[in-house]
Amino acid sequence: MKESELSTEPIGQNLIKLISNICFSVFVFSVLIFTVIAITYQPPDPWLESAPALTKLFTQTENATFKNDNSILKTGEDLLSVPAPAVPPALALNPITETVIVKSEEKISNLSLKSDCEESIVFLEYQAPVNGTKPDECDVAWRFRNKKEKSWRKYRDFRRFRFGIGENCTYKVMHASGWHSGIKARRPRNRPNTTRSGGNPKLAPPIRDEEINDTIPTLGSEMNFRKGRYLYYARGGDYCKGMDHYLWSFLCGLGDAMSLNRTFVMDLSICLPATHNPSNKDEEGKEFRFYFDFEHLNEVASFVEESEFLRDWKKWDRGHKRKVPVKKVKTYKVTPMQLKKDKSTIIWRQFDAAEPENYWYRVCEGQAAKYIQRPWHALWKSKRLMNIVTEISGQMDWDFDAVNVVRGEKAQNKELWPHLDSDISPEALLMKLKEMIQPWRNLYIATNEPFYNYFDKLRSQYKVHLLDDYKELWSNTSEWYNGTMLLNDGKPVEFDGYMRVSVDTGVLYRAKTRVETFYNLTKDCKDGINTC
Repeated sequence: MKESELSTEPIGQNLIKLISNICFSVFVFSVLIFTVIAITYQPPDPWLESAPALTKLFTQTENATFKNDNSILKTGEDLLSVPAPAVPPALALNPITETVIVKSEEKISNLSLKSDCEESIVFLEYQAPVNGTKPDECDVAWRFRNKKEKSWRKYRDFRRFRFGIGENCTYKVMHASGWHSGIKARRPRNRPNTTRSGGNPKLAPPIRDEEINDTIPTLGSEMNFRKGRYLYYARGGDYCKGMDHYLWSFLCGLGDAMSLNRTFVMDLSICLPATHNPSNKDEEGKEFRFYFDFEHLNEVASFVEESEFLRDWKKWDRGHKRKVPVKKVKTYKVTPMQLKKDKSTIIWRQFDAAEPENYWYRVCEGQAAKYIQRPWHALWKSKRLMNIVTEISGQMDWDFDAVNVVRGEKAQNKELWPHLDSDISPEALLMKLKEMIQPWRNLYIATNEPFYNYFDKLRSQYKVHLLDDYKELWSNTSEWYNGTMLLNDGKPVEFDGYMRVSVDTGVLYRAKTRVETFYNLTKDCKDGINTC
């Protein structure tokens, strides 16, 4: 028995030692791996970063200036957009009665124009058909939207159809005319009225587009104002800066309000920078609703117009002994996280410091960048501008390609973009586009090039379209002109450079083939040398 015990004892001890050695080896190996990760990995939490990283965090002036890209304007509806909607189909008509139109809706797709529009166009409603200018013609109007667009905005079209007698004495569509050809089915326009004294003609108020609701929401009663919780950003150094800068700051403030579950106090006035004005001067007095979809913003965000807010605030303080509780925040370094539990009715962020400390977007830097999400989905282009986009696309029968040609200051700056000017010369453009776009296609050129005839050499191979070819869409007889006058107290609104960029971008994103300057036409980087 003793011999057996002595023989088994060393085996047990060796087994224990082996297990201990294995565990210790695993521990050492784990510590080694953790050490390597700790040395090489830079965690997102700045409090765990190295001393140089902390220094950078507290001293950086991130995004203190902007390099404006005035060639493309992307907003919320462009983020999930696809190349382009296709051409709307012609409607098949039997006898010219509304009853027959309704009965034949199921067969419309079989009589469409040559396109794949059934996959992209949704027809929402049809109006009663009317007689055309000839006995065998019929004008029909309808509303539609594009499935591939993120927005649910409706657009209008009205076309003329010529019909004849088919088999079994039924009517048959013989020809479908192009975009907006059925002029007798369009909405009635106001005609000028003259006074009894025979004075100058006086135009009746323009018809409001029933698809556009630019009405500014109101708070209502004093109690509604008092029950609210508001975030008020005073005007800072962002005013009259580039529009990219404006949007970056505006969406920071709106995102801040959303994160705090407060109503954002919104200044609708915009100072358009000189880069977008023909006069090359900053221009105050512009309005948010000229450029962006106010109705959509009202649907997805809580805000109040600044002048009404200030009026209600002063009215309450004058009529009540107990003033409205206000929390004044004098520096952007007070983070939204620190204000989350504040119970004041108004949080008033003030931006009185020198630039760039007085930019709104500074609030969303550092740790706050992980807390505040800019609501890009809330910002869509103005419906009035998008109506122009739809009109241009329709006049090209929704069957076109597009190229974005960035020139202007970038083409002149040889230090940052050394090859851009030569890469997008008319000769170079023609050679490169031949490899990407079939000849004699409709080619829309979205560009900031001011000289209309610059692209004439492309006309030998393509049906070239430029924005200036459609000036009648914003002339003093256009729906856009009348609609913007309503927003501007009856004063005409200039179709400025930022509106041109909006429309150019909208058409560009509806093309079947889209060619970009900095991805297809030049090797230069979009933001300059060594930024690709």
